[in-house]
Amino acid sequence: MGKMIGFLYGVIAYFMFFGTVLYMMAFVGDYSFEGIIGDYSITKTIDSGPEGPLGITLVMDVGLLALFGLQHTLMARPAFKSWWTQLVPKAVERSTYVLVSSLLLILLFYYWQPINIELWDASGNIVGTILVGLYWFGWALVFFSTFVIDHFDLFGLKQVFYNLRNKEMPAYQFQIRSLYKIVRHPLMVGWIVVFWATPVMTYGHLLFATLLTIYILIALVYEEKDLEDFFGEKYREYKAKVPKIIPFMKP
Repeated sequence: MGKMIGFLYGVIAYFMFFGTVLYMMAFVGDYSFEGIIGDYSITKTIDSGPEGPLGITLVMDVGLLALFGLQHTLMARPAFKSWWTQLVPKAVERSTYVLVSSLLLILLFYYWQPINIELWDASGNIVGTILVGLYWFGWALVFFSTFVIDHFDLFGLKQVFYNLRNKEMPAYQFQIRSLYKIVRHPLMVGWIVVFWATPVMTYGHLLFATLLTIYILIALVYEEKDLEDFFGEKYREYKAKVPKIIPFMKP
């Protein structure tokens, strides 16, 4: 793959993922935005669309979430990366991961089946307003955390840019900055807040939030093992001092 083609591939993968995440804000928050831009509206959200038989709905929704979780975990493992980069250039490995994640999220949005039995409805009161505020705080935390790590490295742009300029990627350095002094995984804290902070909690939304939260907790076990293998004693000392996801909780 030519360096310019690899760079364009990385840029396309990045903006596709960025657009998918913007749509996800509306999907998880159940915002339809009908009539905002002419006749265009976002009609498919976590609680919209026709409801099917409960059994089929559960199989479909659990299967979609499992497929996304499996891809996200498998493609992030060092052993898979080592094999995968024998088939694709190392410079676009991260971009490919980002692109496949985007496609699976789009698949999830399109085929998601709602279960519109309400567990709670706090819309229109102070509790609902607080939950909406928490929802957008969660998104702010997600985006801020990516920039604290290295936003453009995380989503593959840095790799294709360095490859385009015939430069080696700088070695990863273990640094503890900003929110990472409070919890080890502020990015995942942000995602959990996004999943759960809703003024109207349906059983479909509950299924979505529960399974993705369980996935995050399991994935962090593997991620931290990889970080320990990579950074060694530095990361083990960090684990001993800073809580995983709950601030001020003893590790």
